Amino acid sequence: MSATWNRREPNGTGQKVNLSAWIVAARPRTLSLSMTPVAVGTAVAWAGEGTVHWLAVATALVGSAFIQLGTNLHNDAGDAERGADGPGRIGPPRATASGLLSATVVHRGAIASFSVAAAMGLYLIHVGGWPILLLGILSIASGWAYTGGPCPIAYMPLGELFVVAFFGVGAVSGTYLLCTGHATLAAVIAGLAVGSLTGAVLLVNNYRDVEEDARVGRRTLPITVGPYPTVWVYASLMLLPFALLPVIAHLLPRGYVWPAVIALPFAVAMIRRFAREPRGPIFNRILVQTVQLQLLFSALLSLGLVF
Repeated sequence: MSATWNRREPNGTGQKVNLSAWIVAARPRTLSLSMTPVAVGTAVAWAGEGTVHWLAVATALVGSAFIQLGTNLHNDAGDAERGADGPGRIGPPRATASGLLSATVVHRGAIASFSVAAAMGLYLIHVGGWPILLLGILSIASGWAYTGGPCPIAYMPLGELFVVAFFGVGAVSGTYLLCTGHATLAAVIAGLAVGSLTGAVLLVNNYRDVEEDARVGRRTLPITVGPYPTVWVYASLMLLPFALLPVIAHLLPRGYVWPAVIALPFAVAMIRRFAREPRGPIFNRILVQTVQLQLLFSALLSLGLVF
């Protein structure tokens, strides 16, 4: 384990804060997954109606990031408490399971993160009304329920579906509504495209951890359907966004979606790697590259719609 993870720095109150351990628990490399849907929703609003509510967009970016941060922290502590991050873990170290932070402290960090998101939501509700209230409540509740409660989402074969719904369709459509005052099919389809790639990220994570997850009684999608169908699900999630580009183009004739096609060869290469590589530490790299692909696709789609 890196020595920097054990460095402790004063916080000015006489206590010590393990900053690098909090970075491990927060998983900053994945935070772009919660911010790209807001960017795409903003771009769809601009291409569709030529309007953007910049303060609401900025607030939504902060709120969305803190929902994911809270989910990551709650997951870090919750999995450790359930024994899911044992010595056989293939993925990167987790702060709670590694003893860098206590589960109680990490849970408090998750509550603080969800509280920040809720505070951002107060203004967003003022702008968008009850649909934003409902979306915010469901998003925070799902973040907690991912590894909390009697039936955690992460322990069922529904995780990818929830990711597509909340980090895709919900986030993009919600941002569009904040900018324009109403929802539209174009935002839903664009959200499905972005969310599919985010779902692929979670699928890589679950496929990599099949043995460890099965040991603690998880029934994730790869465990439920087996390795061969999992490859096809990953391929479908990676290719669906590109199949949806003509639909988005039809719904948004003022925007140009085709720059996003630049990401297609990289998606195909990732599918080939997923199908051919033996399950193991190499999937840590595949996971990072899938996150990067989601960011690339979202950025190219947003730039095409705006410019």
